[in-house]
Amino acid sequence: MIRMTSAAGLRALAAAVAITLAGSGWQLVSAGPHRTVPYRWTNVKVGAGGYAPNIVFSPAERGLAYLRTDMGGAYRWEAKVQRWVPLQDGNATPSYMGIESIAPDPRNPDIVTMAAGMNAGQPAAILRSADRGQTWRVTPVPFAMGGNEDGRGLGERLAVDPNDPQRLFFGSRHDGLWRSDDAGATWRKVTTFPVAGLGRPALRRTHGGVAFVAIDATSGGGGTGSRRIWAGVADPGEVHLFRSDDGGTTWVAAPGPALLAAKGVIDSRGVLWVGYASGLGPSGIRTGAVWRYAPDGTGRDVTPAAWRETGAEGAFLGVAVSAMAPNTVAVSTVDRYRHGDSLWVSRDDGGHWDDVGARSRRDVSETPFLLHEGKGADFGHWISGLAIDPFDPGHIAYTTGATVYATRSLGKADVGWAPWTKGIEQTAIITLVSPTGGAPLISGFGDLAGFVHDDLTASPQPTFINPYMSNTNTIDYAGLAPNVIVRSGSLYLDRPRDASMGRSEDGGRTWTALTLPPMGDPARREDLNGDWPITVSADGATMVVGTPVPQVSRDRGKSWTVVRGLPGKTRAVADKRDPRIFYAVDIARGRILVSRDAAASFAPVASGGLPADLPPAGRRGREAQSALVVDPGRSGILWLQAGERLFRSTDGGVSFAPASGALQVELFGLGKNAVFAVGTLDGIRGVWRSVDTGKMWSRIDDDAHRWGGRYRVVSGDPRREGRVYLGTDGRGIFYGDPVAAR
Repeated sequence: MIRMTSAAGLRALAAAVAITLAGSGWQLVSAGPHRTVPYRWTNVKVGAGGYAPNIVFSPAERGLAYLRTDMGGAYRWEAKVQRWVPLQDGNATPSYMGIESIAPDPRNPDIVTMAAGMNAGQPAAILRSADRGQTWRVTPVPFAMGGNEDGRGLGERLAVDPNDPQRLFFGSRHDGLWRSDDAGATWRKVTTFPVAGLGRPALRRTHGGVAFVAIDATSGGGGTGSRRIWAGVADPGEVHLFRSDDGGTTWVAAPGPALLAAKGVIDSRGVLWVGYASGLGPSGIRTGAVWRYAPDGTGRDVTPAAWRETGAEGAFLGVAVSAMAPNTVAVSTVDRYRHGDSLWVSRDDGGHWDDVGARSRRDVSETPFLLHEGKGADFGHWISGLAIDPFDPGHIAYTTGATVYATRSLGKADVGWAPWTKGIEQTAIITLVSPTGGAPLISGFGDLAGFVHDDLTASPQPTFINPYMSNTNTIDYAGLAPNVIVRSGSLYLDRPRDASMGRSEDGGRTWTALTLPPMGDPARREDLNGDWPITVSADGATMVVGTPVPQVSRDRGKSWTVVRGLPGKTRAVADKRDPRIFYAVDIARGRILVSRDAAASFAPVASGGLPADLPPAGRRGREAQSALVVDPGRSGILWLQAGERLFRSTDGGVSFAPASGALQVELFGLGKNAVFAVGTLDGIRGVWRSVDTGKMWSRIDDDAHRWGGRYRVVSGDPRREGRVYLGTDGRGIFYGDPVAAR
């Protein structure tokens, strides 16, 4: 029998139970002044999908590895179940989902330390775990980080002394080098380090700072800490690499090229390998180099000759050494656009290099979304993470801007790569809809366009082409003909485009591009920039676009006419049951507009019950969700978000009644007989559900499922009672279902 005699003891027991349930996907619901409903949360599968700046193998245990992402937190590879386990789903601080650096303890496989902070304007902390990331002790720190800023592929900034694991060093972006002598609990600045830092930058700018720290395990032992420490610098200056031979007390400059020291690793002999770059990356790097440094500090250029012969384009942000084959090193390129990024391996200390990319093949059958741009799977882009398994020199992995590739056939003539991503979902979701028929979910992603999710458990086939838009900003479906889908989106600035909207007649599987009358400056066509939402009527016959001069089409986009009475840049919302009716919110005049002639014209209605000064709601810009949502199953029923409050109309906007109670609403969406919202109630920010038109709210997330609080969009399922879809900014899409009573 376990006896608990204190509140702390009870909290510890509750935490242990929460961790156990979270690992199985079940929700632990706590008591409180609000109602709670147990939900089971599951990721909609894509298979990674975002930028992972680095992957790190544990040197203390075979089969243990960690992955850090730029906005979706960290993951641990769990060899027993053969999947990646997210380590920060219980974190509620958005900034801590941007991982600046990660360092597994070199002796104890249970200990891992992370540096977390999204950017210079948000909180930063050192996170320490003694149970492989199941729980974390958080130490806020005064130095800012940039887990989602330029330079996030540098590193590793955080280093644990192999000869004294209580001693850690951290290379900060703006405030020089820092040191901890109590395993990361407290930190002090190393004032003798020659680079003090440039200070916090202006908004939307960053610094490289101390890009990596590498500690030479061969320089210590016998109860004493390591003596030799290297630190690379990625700020402008004459010197970019420093060495200490007295444990970090004094420092001397090391020779090197006139480039930024971006990535540094030490092999088992004490040899330092450095990847140099002309910029912080992951974009905009022109050139680079690879250098090898002996323990005595002498260095030489070992850059692959073939890279120089093909134009010396891009740099080397991936550098890895083999623990079992000391003279084996691998490097990978970034921003090598003309010839494509690749990976080189040397087995003679950099004397000769083998271009592995030239003889590589990739199998993406488990994650076909990687073909979303309509071309075969290439070697990858934004490659900055590279690691060789310390227990298997044939097992090597690298990270890209969209996936993690791994192989166990590095030494073979034909190297086969496959995504190593089971359990990873790190995408940024812009919008989503759950139609009244067809696939249960259709999503709009950042960078990956979007997908039709026929099976929520399988990586989707890419279908968002004609036009292909990297970001899908709005999606709508016809309530009575849900096979009709329309979307609008935007494309990378350097890509030409002929259209920014598409229409599908088969549920989003094939598309026809929609072109509008040219608008705006010919050099910046406003009809092509992806800023404007598109809406389709209940029967699919009418489409409305909220361009600066709103347009309507009734012949599938062949011709367009101007909508009367609808202000420019205003989103129209179609009634899902009556093809003649559309609604809109005129924020400038604080009124509701209604069309009863299939969007030929709009006119204001009195709309009693709304605030006299109707405040705007949600995010601004092209990625904002609609503040006005119609009931998918009944005509004339509207929900409106005004500021942090919801209002409901049952008469087509003529009158409204308050419908959110004490809940402070951020996002909301409708499902079958329910409304779902992200908001704050009783001081708790989370995900909520109401089944009585907003009179009472029940919390449906829990403390193990917070995902950094980075919520982007929420919607219920019109066909499945209780089902909710939640799009996050960095952890993909989740679907939640009520847990049946037992």
